[in-house]
Amino acid sequence: MARRRDTNIFSLAFLDVMSCGFGAIILVFLIINHATENEIRISSQDLLAEIRLLDYQVQNGQKDMFDLRERLEEMLQSISDSAQALNSTETELEESEDELADMSAESLAQIKSLKELKSDVETREKELQRLRALEEAEEGSRIRTVAGQGDRQYLTGMKIGGKNILIALDTSASMLDDKIVNVLRRRNMSDERKLMAPKWQRGIRTVEWIAAQLPLDASFQIYSFNETVESIVPDSDGDWIELAEGRELDQALKHLNTLIPGKGTSLQNLIEAMNELDPLPDNVYLIIDSLPTQGTKPPRSATISGRERLNLFRDAVNRMPAQVPVNVIMFPMEGDPMAAAAYWNLARTSGGSFLSPSRDWP
Repeated sequence: MARRRDTNIFSLAFLDVMSCGFGAIILVFLIINHATENEIRISSQDLLAEIRLLDYQVQNGQKDMFDLRERLEEMLQSISDSAQALNSTETELEESEDELADMSAESLAQIKSLKELKSDVETREKELQRLRALEEAEEGSRIRTVAGQGDRQYLTGMKIGGKNILIALDTSASMLDDKIVNVLRRRNMSDERKLMAPKWQRGIRTVEWIAAQLPLDASFQIYSFNETVESIVPDSDGDWIELAEGRELDQALKHLNTLIPGKGTSLQNLIEAMNELDPLPDNVYLIIDSLPTQGTKPPRSATISGRERLNLFRDAVNRMPAQVPVNVIMFPMEGDPMAAAAYWNLARTSGGSFLSPSRDWP
């Protein structure tokens, strides 16, 4: 019979212990591994968030960098433009300095010239004061003065004198100009243009010149005449006006500047008005430019020949009162060659004077 095998208790217990230890190690490993996976998962999520944040920051940084590059380019361009503008400004400044230097030199020259002019003006003013003193000493008997232009003096041979003085101004359409075609043209202009006609203004200035020479103790009358005759002093037809303080004369000359030339010329009507003055004039100053175009009545025809106008002139002169000097101031008219000789003869035979002045007189 075979011998029974002995059981080893120590060996079984060791295996049990080893198995338990191994199991414990596995359990610990599993626990540690699970915790590690959680930590890795959490760390991965954090890293992913940081990566996304960095990507966002990178994208924004790229955009900001692009904007900064554009701004940098703009600033560089602006700096370039500013540099060009600065160069241009420096160039203009140099040119301005040169101009200023030239102007300074010119100003010095002008100042020198101005000093010379002032000295010349002062000299002329002293001479003018001396001449005015002489003129005032000679013009103590004048109530009006007329300012001339320049230093011209005229030898007229015409003396303003007498107790009763008549000034007669032609106000017909021919007083608008020296040429017929211009008379026709100006006749269709406005009244303002007619008043400013150079020839008409000469006529007005001539009346003012004669009025300035009137003696203080004289009486006067101023007639305007074309087809009719009218005193330029209101409500004084046929009467003499005492010069006195010259108030009526001033009003008459103001009214004269409102008269507008027009219509034809009747010398006969003027002489009839002259004959109605009582007493008759001591001197007549006739300002006229041509022979008459009608008698006491309007002509039947629209045109009139030179010979017919001369006949009208002779008829009027035959009605002229005797021993009344007629001083003629004539502004010759184109197309009326016999007028000057006719009026010269009237002035000569009546004891007056004849004057055909230059365009700048008086």
